[in-house]
Amino acid sequence: MEKANITVQATVNVSPARAWQLWNGPEHIVKWNFAVPEWHTPTASNDLKVCGKLKSRMEAKDGSMGFDFEGTYTELKENELIEYMIADGRKVTIHFKAKGSGTEITETFEAENQNPVEMQRNGWQAILNNFKKYAESF
Repeated sequence: MEKANITVQATVNVSPARAWQLWNGPEHIVKWNFAVPEWHTPTASNDLKVCGKLKSRMEAKDGSMGFDFEGTYTELKENELIEYMIADGRKVTIHFKAKGSGTEITETFEAENQNPVEMQRNGWQAILNNFKKYAESF
């Protein structure tokens, strides 16, 4: 069965170089990588190179549940493109495109089969919105 592609997008009022830095730095990832305020990312690591791994732990703040997220980079173009495969085999592509004085970030990922597509889209969009808020807070 072919997986549906889901795309989320936001324009962030920082340069592509700054967006890239805030997107990829583990010290930054832990500050924006969550969909709802009741969740957080207590740990993250990022070996930003082809065949390198992105890892994070997402947990409910009350400790009731959590999961590990892992991806392996397949293509990188600094300040422009990130592609990786999630550990479950789904592909993620992220484009960083200069737009005026900001950066348009477009993230496309293959849906998983456990949750409705709309729920997945809303969750990934919420995380992207958190990134925008975080990036613009400096």
